[in-house]
Amino acid sequence: MLSLMSIVLPDLALAGDLFTSIKMSRLPTGSMAAPFELATLDDKVVKSSELAGKVVLVNFWATWCGPCKEEMPSLARLQQQLDPKDFVMLTVTADLQRQGIAHFLSQLGVNLPVLFDEDQEVSRSFMVRGLPTTIVIARDGTLVGRAVGPRAWDSPEAVAVMRHVMESGK
Repeated sequence: MLSLMSIVLPDLALAGDLFTSIKMSRLPTGSMAAPFELATLDDKVVKSSELAGKVVLVNFWATWCGPCKEEMPSLARLQQQLDPKDFVMLTVTADLQRQGIAHFLSQLGVNLPVLFDEDQEVSRSFMVRGLPTTIVIARDGTLVGRAVGPRAWDSPEAVAVMRHVMESGK
């Protein structure tokens, strides 16, 4: 019996770039992620320098963003499918209402790491113009992909993209 992945992956290889399958733009080779330090919902600090060697998916969102709300559960399911030794998911918001965000996540039934970009400096450094925006960073800190708008991050195609980046580094 064929699995869904064995059906999808050969077709994607024939179609060209895996990123196209989820409408994710490839970023120019050699573009480096800007360093950042942001506080979490529980007041810890996440430093991008501590994420070296892992593939990082950074999702920019807000509680008032309908499409963000739609894609949050799929982000949580993607996070559960990938090995935390090799993959880190971060969500970044400019919202300031910490209690409201905790309630928002609780209502959705998701447990995702939330970082606060209160001055929107990190959002600017990643050129976020609309929400949601998702950036994929390779193990070496290079930017490899950008998606603007919601995606089904737990789809076989999206999982294949993340595994490809984890395995190939690009």
